[in-house]
Amino acid sequence: MLEAHQSLPEAELSAELSAEAVADPAIAAGTRATPTRRPSLWRHVDFMKIWSAATVSLMGSQVSQIAIPYIAVVVLRSSAFQLGLLVTVEMLPFILLTLPAGAWLDRVRRRPVLIAGDLGRAAALITIPIAYALGVLTIWQLYAVGFVAGMLTVLFDVADQSYLPALLDTDDLVEGNAKLQISASAAQIAGPGLGGGVIGLVAAPFAIVLDAISFLASGSLIALIRKPEPRPERKVHTSLRQEIAVGLRYVTGNRYLRMIAGSTATSNLGSSLAFSIFPIFAYVELNLSPALVGLAFGLGGFGVLAGAVLAGPLGRRFGVGPVIVGSMFVSGLSMFIVVFLPATAIVAGAMLLVAQFLMGFTAVVYNVNQVSFRQAITPLDMQGRMNATMRFIVWGTMPLGSVAGGILATFLPLRTTILVGAVISSSAFLWVLVSPVRSLRVIPKSGPGPSYTD
Repeated sequence: MLEAHQSLPEAELSAELSAEAVADPAIAAGTRATPTRRPSLWRHVDFMKIWSAATVSLMGSQVSQIAIPYIAVVVLRSSAFQLGLLVTVEMLPFILLTLPAGAWLDRVRRRPVLIAGDLGRAAALITIPIAYALGVLTIWQLYAVGFVAGMLTVLFDVADQSYLPALLDTDDLVEGNAKLQISASAAQIAGPGLGGGVIGLVAAPFAIVLDAISFLASGSLIALIRKPEPRPERKVHTSLRQEIAVGLRYVTGNRYLRMIAGSTATSNLGSSLAFSIFPIFAYVELNLSPALVGLAFGLGGFGVLAGAVLAGPLGRRFGVGPVIVGSMFVSGLSMFIVVFLPATAIVAGAMLLVAQFLMGFTAVVYNVNQVSFRQAITPLDMQGRMNATMRFIVWGTMPLGSVAGGILATFLPLRTTILVGAVISSSAFLWVLVSPVRSLRVIPKSGPGPSYTD
């Protein structure tokens, strides 16, 4: 899936950037400045703290992603409906709270929010092993923890993407986002094995302790960052609802941002539709083993690592716009590999590995370039609302896709349902192909302005 989380540097832009200002031909065409060798971010002390924090917390989260569903199914013997409701509860904050969170985060410094988000999630998670040890753990507590952790994750993710432009120079945004994606790729490759191994050694509820510790470590590392963060200008004359509306108008009124949002949302709609029923397709219809599917997904995770390494060089070599369009095009095509998986285990595993590698690679290349572009053109006091609005749009299609996949699979063969998802995802590149995005050569180097006037 694109843009999520997960959550991700042409001509000089005005400090008060209107929704159409980036349509300036100078930005679309861009000018290549004389290359200068910049110090690596591996030597940027404050960036290394936030990078280390992300690495630790992402690795710990892999444990919970395996352990919590395991607790619900095996320890608490929850029904399929209860398990599905758990996923829904965890996703609700991303639909309900993202827009107000973005508006609020443009009123406050982001670093304290990041620290509080980490410490709060640690506190919520540690209640699971405590309740299990006391013999009082229920599915309702998992719902509560999932919802609280989801709310804090909404705040953390939006603040995280909005904080990076305040921490780094504009010229370093691509490298910074790419290095953060390396952390995500390492977690995707090593995390499932780590989580499964820990659960094999201790009871699943006690494995959650590792994730809680990882959040404590992450919050502590972010607290050590020393670069001052500018205090946002107080907007006493506007309400939170008015600021949410400004953020929506900023994204939808910008010819670059609204087409990027449409492309990502369409891709997520198709992939959610297809993969909502993929476990039944793989394990029941094709009779593939969980070990084979897990191995294919784990090895395919190296595509994320390759994308993180090559996202910046590809953007510099072929241009930011063509890389955004091309990566989305290949991502859509790679989903058709899943449609044609055979029942032969070895062949299916190899094809699934290739599909996962391509989807991971193209998703990271796409996200690093488009997120860095968004951060570069957006004023600092609009970053929260921009990122929140984008997240609301592109994640809002995911539950719709999951529901649509379940409905379609009720009336159509599973393979046909996955084909519908692949067709939708393969059309996502058209949004950016027919927009000014395709003409972008480099990311603006002037940096985001300090303010925005509606």
